Amino acid sequence: MAQKPPAKKTMADDPRYTQALQSYEAGLRAMQEHKFDKAKPHFQKVIGGPAKELTDRANVHLNTCNQHLERSGATQFKTTEEHFDYAVSLMNVGDYVTAREHLDKLFKQAPKADYVIYGLAALDCLTGHVEDSLRRLDEALRMNSQLRYQARNDSDFQNLAEDPRFTELLYPDPGAELGSMEGELGEEEPV
Repeated sequence: MAQKPPAKKTMADDPRYTQALQSYEAGLRAMQEHKFDKAKPHFQKVIGGPAKELTDRANVHLNTCNQHLERSGATQFKTTEEHFDYAVSLMNVGDYVTAREHLDKLFKQAPKADYVIYGLAALDCLTGHVEDSLRRLDEALRMNSQLRYQARNDSDFQNLAEDPRFTELLYPDPGAELGSMEGELGEEEPV
């Protein structure tokens, strides 16, 4: 009986190739989620591996990650106001996802900043989160009633223009405020 020739090992049988492929796929997933800092080490693991075409592709993706990380590193802000202006510029060009990331960061840094809460309200309105928008706008107006004038002319809130709750926030009944102030002062309200 003749012996069978030994089967040739394929790349898929090599555990180093399997590991490189897994790292490559993990890097791609992170990159698709715009998590370039997490994708970079996965691609670095692939480079120098057994598969040349995988290494070449990983190099291309690694360069892309580096470019994105350099760009994001260039957006260092000196003040929260400067950071807020950048977030608003992102909203203005329709990059709502990145704008939200920046506004959420700002909110964590300055949770009592009325303009940040106002910005989140505007972004919520632009992205169709009406209830969140109204809640945040109410909160911002309680902190700074001068924002009422800005909100009246802010096109970011045009989706709420016909909502009576929005109108109540922007044009409160002056008698209601006066009545509540009299009650706080201990004066009797007329019967």
